[in-house]
Amino acid sequence: MMSGCGRMILGSDSHTRYGALGTMAIGEGGGELAKQLLRKTYDVNRPGVVAVYLTGAPTKGVGPQDVALAIIGAVFKNGYVKNKVMEFVGDGIENLSVEYRNGIDVMTTETTCLSSIWETDHAVEEYFDIHGRKEAYKELKPGNVAYYDGAIIVDLSKVKPMIALPFHPSNTYTIEDLNANLDEILAKVEKEAAEKFASSKAHFTLRDKIINGRLQVQQGVIAGCAGGTYDNICDAADILRGSTIGSGEYALSVYPSSQPTFMSLLKNGSIADLMAAGATIRTAFCGPCFGAGDVPPNNGLSIRHSTRNFPNREGSKPSDGQLSGVALMDARSIAATSLNGGKLTAATDIDVNFTKPKYFFDKSIYETRCYNGVGKADKEAELKFGPNITDWPEMSNLTDNLVLKVVAEIDDAVTTTDELIPSGETSSYRSNPLRLAEFTLSRRVPEYVGRAKEVQKAEAARLAGNNPVEALPELETVFEKIKAVAGFENIDPKATGIGSTIYANKPGDGSAREQAASCQKVLGGWANIAREYATKRYRSNLINWGMLPFTLDEEQVFTNGDYIFVPGIREAVANKVASIKAYVIRETTKTFNLTLSDLTDDERAIILAGCLINYYRD
Repeated sequence: MMSGCGRMILGSDSHTRYGALGTMAIGEGGGELAKQLLRKTYDVNRPGVVAVYLTGAPTKGVGPQDVALAIIGAVFKNGYVKNKVMEFVGDGIENLSVEYRNGIDVMTTETTCLSSIWETDHAVEEYFDIHGRKEAYKELKPGNVAYYDGAIIVDLSKVKPMIALPFHPSNTYTIEDLNANLDEILAKVEKEAAEKFASSKAHFTLRDKIINGRLQVQQGVIAGCAGGTYDNICDAADILRGSTIGSGEYALSVYPSSQPTFMSLLKNGSIADLMAAGATIRTAFCGPCFGAGDVPPNNGLSIRHSTRNFPNREGSKPSDGQLSGVALMDARSIAATSLNGGKLTAATDIDVNFTKPKYFFDKSIYETRCYNGVGKADKEAELKFGPNITDWPEMSNLTDNLVLKVVAEIDDAVTTTDELIPSGETSSYRSNPLRLAEFTLSRRVPEYVGRAKEVQKAEAARLAGNNPVEALPELETVFEKIKAVAGFENIDPKATGIGSTIYANKPGDGSAREQAASCQKVLGGWANIAREYATKRYRSNLINWGMLPFTLDEEQVFTNGDYIFVPGIREAVANKVASIKAYVIRETTKTFNLTLSDLTDDERAIILAGCLINYYRD
């Protein structure tokens, strides 16, 4: 209801996408949105633009998730569209309904692109008209000659039903190839799971689900911004009408994406058809995407038309020996699988007549239930704070020198925000920084919180005017070795920031939630060190919480448990020094270089102030 051709939206969810409606939409952390509430600008370096040229028309039974997964599988691992804008163009667009386009568009987040935008046409104009907002439409299209930084060519007629196996949306196969090579492909996923969860009590298997040559799944879910759309659910109802999912272990849940969508589905009979087939219908809810609903059985496999299938995203807890997996699929193939009692089936393998009933938008739900106070604020209204809404702890500004202890070292190719701060069970504490921080890295490095808190004792003592060495005796040797380095003989522990850091190859894939960074800060984190950052939004979250987004461009010379001395860091940030000499403090002190580049003047000021809160307060 806020989209419009030529508009821009920032949202605090990583799947903020309205590109098919002609709106440049970007998911960012809460810090970036706070800037907008304060009427500041949104500053980002000019992104590269990649054309996604769509041609042809999809085969019957192929849905938007199939197209999206095909694209994600092709571009995620090579970083082809990372932090770029994906511009959807081509003659194939006219062969897609607007909801089909929306279904592809919302999944562009999983490519790590910055945003996406589409050509608009009469179908988009009609879509706005249906919603009573015809004036929001404008025709958008490239000029006769348009230059791009790259291109992805998609022949829609060649896209087949897809599946993204655990534990990432880029782990893609055609359902046809998977069914033809079940043992080989599933063995590969099992091996990756064993390596990923080697330190946990959990054990995950897939080949035990091959029964009589077919993959038997335990659960199907069609939900959320990607799966719960009107067209998706209507097509699923067409497949299941007059049939049943059976009374076995397999279960199917359907969540319409909004209350108006739910109402239209009720009126056209699709909900009744799905319920008669044995599906459970739920109201609009993002739960299946972050582990707050429909948690599969332990070691179960759930097929879902939702946005993500990261580890534990479905709500399991590997540290307690509980782990299940999610495979992403399109609603049509989920319905086809449901038709066969959970035996993996592509929608193109069944005969169905898609009725395509017209969507009728009823705005009365929004008018009667949603308060719209834009431009008419009641300044006398009192904000109510519950007992679990607490203030942020005070955060100190950046000191001249830093001593950092490496308290987590993650060698995975990519580290998701779900691993940095889990979703699901943490939701109750999202407004309680100290309680929420207790979950930091709990699913990936359970020892992190204890290690970080131990280091934080020293910084707390320093800020109180006491000797940090007395609070953390191991620092005595650290400072002795620093003083042995020429030029640092007079280093003062009371004037040196002391904190923790983590190392990860590529952290920050996934959610926009700022807590992935703020929880580290609350526990005394001063920096991240990475080969690269998976997304712009995670790097921005680090900066807004006053953390240094270091990158490492040379051989790694430190390891978990090491101390790193970073001298002159405040001066380096202020003077835009990109390469910073640092020291690993061991028996033999070793030097290496950290890189700190591409910071705007405002970002430097935020880091110097200690965090965005301090920056605006000052």
